[in-house]
Amino acid sequence: MKTLKEVACGQSVKVTKLTGEGPVKRRIMDMGITKGVDVYVRKVAPFGDPVEVTVRGYELSLRKADAEMIEVE
Repeated sequence: MKTLKEVACGQSVKVTKLTGEGPVKRRIMDMGITKGVDVYVRKVAPFGDPVEVTVRGYELSLRKADAEMIEVE
């Protein structure tokens, strides 16, 4: 099991599960990150925070803590 936080720059992955509770999970889903969606990791900042991804044709920046809640394959 791998999380979005562990994905290397330039890789595409598919979301398998969202962990996390209530408002945080809701916010991630509101950003378009849902089960089965493809996510492309564009850039990872030098210290790993934030992670820039492309989801559903638009770009997002995610905090490391949020990226850890997104399980991918």
